[in-house]
Amino acid sequence: MPIDPYIALLLGTVGLAALLPARGVGADVASGASTAAIAFLFFLYGARLSTREAMDGLRHWRLHLTVLACTFLVFPLLGLAARGLVPALLTQPLYQGLLFLTLVPSTIQSSIAFTSIARGNVPAAICAGSFSSLVGIVVTPLLASVLLGNSGGGFSADSLLKIVLQLLVPFLAGQLLRRWIGGFVAKHKKVLGLVDRGSILLVVYTAFSEGMAQGIWHQVSVPRLGALLLVEAVLLAVMLALTWYGARALGFGRGDRVAIQFAGSKKSLASGLPMASVLFGAHASLAVLPLMLFHQMQLMVCAVIAKRRAHDPEEPPAPTAQVPRPRVRPDGHSAP
Repeated sequence: MPIDPYIALLLGTVGLAALLPARGVGADVASGASTAAIAFLFFLYGARLSTREAMDGLRHWRLHLTVLACTFLVFPLLGLAARGLVPALLTQPLYQGLLFLTLVPSTIQSSIAFTSIARGNVPAAICAGSFSSLVGIVVTPLLASVLLGNSGGGFSADSLLKIVLQLLVPFLAGQLLRRWIGGFVAKHKKVLGLVDRGSILLVVYTAFSEGMAQGIWHQVSVPRLGALLLVEAVLLAVMLALTWYGARALGFGRGDRVAIQFAGSKKSLASGLPMASVLFGAHASLAVLPLMLFHQMQLMVCAVIAKRRAHDPEEPPAPTAQVPRPRVRPDGHSAP
């Protein structure tokens, strides 16, 4: 499978920050632009989320609760279990980045795409991804404050204010203005998508420029990166198995199991990078590195799984109850 072009751009941005990091006045300008970009990103998220579709999706509440449990309960528990790998396989900063990865909401676009390829329940994938992103705006910072403590910025009044101003307020503004700008956003979806990605590249450049000042590359060796990739591969494999076989044990049909597997096993780079910038500040570079690697890995693996799921045989329809026919006696009367 080829590398996702956007991942290549992200890695190129990391390389640019390593060679030409923003310093002095340039760093201040980049930091201010990054803050504005994060607010604009969450404004667009709010403008895109259809409230009516979200309310319609509530009818499938069991599926959405399953996806949310996988994203914000099972994933973090596995992240906490990985604490035993420090310092044998992972350094403490890499582990903190891995733990943050487990707290990030699920994806929307790739979950929908893979569910569609695998002939799953696409409307359920749309709603599940949307609910996860919405819940993540509040739950991810709260979990980070509890599980990461001071390394994640803590849950101080300052961090709470940053979360509200940079994430929640722009999102709510987008929702409130969706009535008037929703059509424009839908019409210019491709252009605004480029703005989305450009904003995230700016966030990455700013984070890794600050990381250069902190000596990030002196903290990460090639063997440690290899160990991180191995741990992430195991994490992804466990979640893919749990979401598929767990959904079967809960009685979901094939279409719903496909949506649960793809929505419940992935993490959003688009949401995670801005959140890390707000929560970690100058230490965001190491925090987002595991997420960037996991994002590419999940795309490659899920693409293969989706193509194989597309060839699954159709499930037989549920059996209908057979009503016994009354027996007829020779005299023409029904037998008891």
